[in-house]
Amino acid sequence: MEKIEHRLIPVNGLQMHVAEVGEGPLVLFIHGFPELWYSWRHQMTFVAAHGYHAVAPDMRGYGETTGAPLEEPSKFTIMHLVGDLIALLNAVTPNEEKVFVVGHDWGANVAWHLAMYRPDRVRALVNLCVPFFPGNPEINPVESFRKLYGDDHYICRFQEPGDIEAEFKKVGTKEVLKNLFSFREPAPFFFPKGKGFNYSIDRAPWLTGYDLDYYVNKFEKSGFTGGVNYYRVFVLNCELNAPWSGAVVTVPSKFITGEFDPTYHIPGTKDFIHGDGFKKFVPLLEDVVVLEGAAHFINQERPDEINQHIYAFIKQF
Repeated sequence: MEKIEHRLIPVNGLQMHVAEVGEGPLVLFIHGFPELWYSWRHQMTFVAAHGYHAVAPDMRGYGETTGAPLEEPSKFTIMHLVGDLIALLNAVTPNEEKVFVVGHDWGANVAWHLAMYRPDRVRALVNLCVPFFPGNPEINPVESFRKLYGDDHYICRFQEPGDIEAEFKKVGTKEVLKNLFSFREPAPFFFPKGKGFNYSIDRAPWLTGYDLDYYVNKFEKSGFTGGVNYYRVFVLNCELNAPWSGAVVTVPSKFITGEFDPTYHIPGTKDFIHGDGFKKFVPLLEDVVVLEGAAHFINQERPDEINQHIYAFIKQF
């Protein structure tokens, strides 16, 4: 098995930490919250063993990627995130026009937009857990979640700069990450103000002590502000995406989610995914997979199945 290598690459005003392994067509892995390149460790070595070049950055504001102004949430828009990845691709593979892209959680959202903005750079796309939701500049997504779930919903709690960071500090980085990774209810995630986590959960069985310590070490150094800032620009993203209202994703795509993933259970989402809506906005959507008994972090919880799903799809192109 080839060893995963690491380097820092100047990207879009950042020093982006990138993990990579293998040779061949490039597969770009994009992580979500609260994750790192490390979330793709199982997939990277698998695709490398099958003749691909796996590349996974720590995204803007995460891990060992530095240079993002954490005190300015407006520097964490979807435009910045996609811009980072285009610059990364230009640096890593200047002669390869199109690459494979795999995203999870926030990484899936970024991947959908990467494919929508720059279909000339994406050969095929596999996204986990977050489907493509067409934007509407007339709808405030934060207020929509507030109406659905109330002020304690995590997206609402993440809006005020410094607020959730202070609570996370009281709870402790290890406890925060253990609880987030272990959550597997098909229900909204709540974080009532001043009450910490109301979930009595042991470490997720798929997350070894070493794995948890790796995440804890990185987040104790970087803090959570970078990742939380992605949520603080939800409304700004809708405004910036106004020119793409009604636009579709025109690259071959596959979508995988877990039966217990909270996003899958947002009212209307199942009908959108399994009805005509999803296919309308992703016309080259070739497959939708729901893993029975799986929750949100499916690339780590069920790595062997996810590896096979990714490989079976990308090897067609």
